[in-house]
Amino acid sequence: MVVDADPSGTGDFEFVGSFRYLNADDRWEWSDAVAAMHGYAPGTVQPTTELVLSHKHPGDKSTVAEIIDRVRHHGAAFSSRHRIIDTRGDEHVVVVVADQLRGESGEVIGTSGFYVDVTQSFEADVQRSVSRYVADLDEKRAVIQQAVGMIRMAYGVSAGRAFDVLVWRSQETNVKLREIAERFVNRVSAAPLSGDARTRLDHVLLTAHQPDD
Repeated sequence: MVVDADPSGTGDFEFVGSFRYLNADDRWEWSDAVAAMHGYAPGTVQPTTELVLSHKHPGDKSTVAEIIDRVRHHGAAFSSRHRIIDTRGDEHVVVVVADQLRGESGEVIGTSGFYVDVTQSFEADVQRSVSRYVADLDEKRAVIQQAVGMIRMAYGVSAGRAFDVLVWRSQETNVKLREIAERFVNRVSAAPLSGDARTRLDHVLLTAHQPDD
């Protein structure tokens, strides 16, 4: 199981969590945060295709089933905004973003990405978080807020959830928050998002921790 990084112990990442699917074993893995979104305590359940689909809202299940079918057969990259029903019967709105997972030789071995729970949106979150991380660095705040704005527009999430995504990626990849934000902004701005714009943006977000060639 992939474990979310939250060294502060403040629970800032309860709204963001990782997952991956491995083709060879037909195996799903999800982080404690994603398990919690579905209503499960950490380590109490092994996710399967059937379990994942069973939590999808009836109105979204067929669309998500098609996405999962592509993931299982092709290791597909995708992004989706849909509803899930947790074990208590409560509804959550989630944004899921994923890219192809590749092995050491570059072959596609599955799909990996993250969930963002956008059920509750609090605009004050981003000010609280930015103040804690970069309150004394105006130039850093500017590029981070620019990245937050791009993520908000792309995925329809609040500023707080967009910032949570950036901080979570920084912690999970051990790359500074400012560097993640700068690379994301620069790469999105480098060329028009023509064609399959969403797929390209998903890829940029998931690989922003990697240095430029």
